[in-house]
Amino acid sequence: MNKLAILPHLTNKYTSFAGALKFVKTSKNFYYVDRPAGCRCMASKCERFGDEDTATFKPRRVVILSRITRYEFEKLRHKDSTEEQFKSKMERKRSDYQTLLERHKTHYSCVDFMTKSLEASGIETKVVKRPQFTNEILDWADAVFTAGGDGTFLDAASKIHNRDKPIIGVNTDPKRSEGRLCLSKDEYSAANFDTILQKLLTGDFRWLWRQRIRITISGYHANDDPIELSDQQLHYLEHRYTEHVAENEICTRSLYVKGHTHTRVLPVKALNEVFFGECLSSRVSYYELSIDDQPGSKQKSSGVTVCTGTGSTSWHFHINKIPSESVQDILRIANSQGTVSFPTEDAYFVQSVTDKFNNSLIFDPNESYMGYTVRDPVNNGVFNVPSSRGKAKKIQISSRMWDACLVLDGGCSFRFNDGAIATCEMFDEDALRTVELD
Repeated sequence: MNKLAILPHLTNKYTSFAGALKFVKTSKNFYYVDRPAGCRCMASKCERFGDEDTATFKPRRVVILSRITRYEFEKLRHKDSTEEQFKSKMERKRSDYQTLLERHKTHYSCVDFMTKSLEASGIETKVVKRPQFTNEILDWADAVFTAGGDGTFLDAASKIHNRDKPIIGVNTDPKRSEGRLCLSKDEYSAANFDTILQKLLTGDFRWLWRQRIRITISGYHANDDPIELSDQQLHYLEHRYTEHVAENEICTRSLYVKGHTHTRVLPVKALNEVFFGECLSSRVSYYELSIDDQPGSKQKSSGVTVCTGTGSTSWHFHINKIPSESVQDILRIANSQGTVSFPTEDAYFVQSVTDKFNNSLIFDPNESYMGYTVRDPVNNGVFNVPSSRGKAKKIQISSRMWDACLVLDGGCSFRFNDGAIATCEMFDEDALRTVELD
C-alpha cells in the first residue's frame, strides 16, 4: 500500500498533516514507496518529473561496468614484461606487488559474486570494461551497475543519456575507497550484494535524481573530439591543446572573426563538476565570467569550477572548506576588533563553527542550480573578482587562453582556447536516475 494514500485517514488521529506524515515515514508496517528524491511534491502528478514514480526495479538485462584495477593499469603500461619482470619493476618504484595483486583478485571476486546473484534472480548479465561500455551495450541493458568506486560510477554516468535508465554504484573496495556515489560503503558494499539486490527487487528503496550540467560551447573548435584523460595517462602529453598556428588555422580564425562559428551541446554532461582553465596548472587562466546573464567580468585565476549538488561534496568542498585553525585565528581577530568575546580556546566551539561553515558548502544532488568557485583569484589594480564563489542557474565563460581545456568530472577534456564560449545550465530531463537505500 502506498504510504501517501493513507495520510487522509491518519490526519484526524494526528491532528495535522505533518504529524500523519511523520507517523507514515517511521512506520514499520508499510513498504516505503516514495516519489523521486528530486521532487518533494505531494500531488498525484509531479511538476518536475511527471507521473508518480514508485520504487519498482524489475530489469530483465543489466550490465556491470567493472573498474580497471591498479594491477591491470600497471600491466598495460608494462605489457611486454613477464610476471617476474613486472613484479621487479613494481618493487623498484616501491609499489607493493602483492597488495596490488590481492586487491585485483578481491575486486573480481566481488564482480563474480554480483554476476551470480543477478543471474540467480533470472536477470541476464554482462560484465564489461570501459572500452566495451558502448551505446550498443547501454541500449541492450535495462539498468547499469558499477563495480568499483566513484571513478567507475562517473565513467558510466557520462555515457547515460536516457533519464529512465537507472545506475547503481556498488563499492568493491570500501576499506580503501570512500565511494560517495556508491551505495552505503559498509552495509551495502559488494560483499553484501545479495542484500542489495533483494531490497531493489522488493521495492525497498527510493529513487534519487542527481542533476547534471549541460554545456553548450561555441567557437572554431566546438566540434573537436574530446580527450579521455584515462587514455592520456598512457599516451598523451599534458600540454595537449597548444596551438601551432598554420595557414589553415589562420583561415579558420578569420572565419571565426567574421561570425562563422560552430555551436553545439557537448555529448557528455557533468555529474560532479566542470573545470575551466589552462591545461598546465602552473599557468594563469584568463577568461570572462558572466553569472545569470549579468554583465561579464574579465578575470585571472587558477581556473573556475562549476559543480552540481552531487559534486558539492567533492572538489568544490575541498577548495572552499576552512580548517579549524583558520577559524580560530579569525575568531581571535574578531575578539580584538569588537566588543564580543568568542571562546577561542574552547576546541568544541571552534570545531562547531568550522563544521557549520564547511557543511554550508554542500547542497542536495537534486537541486537545479550550480555552485561556482574561482580558484586563487587575482585581485590587483587591473583585475578584480567580485565574488570568488556562489550559486547560479546559468554560467557563461569566454576563454582568453591559448592552451586551455574544460574538463567534465575529471575524465573528459575538451579544447577551450581563445574565443570559445561555454554556457552551463541544468535541465530536469538531464537528471540521472539513481537509488537510495535506508
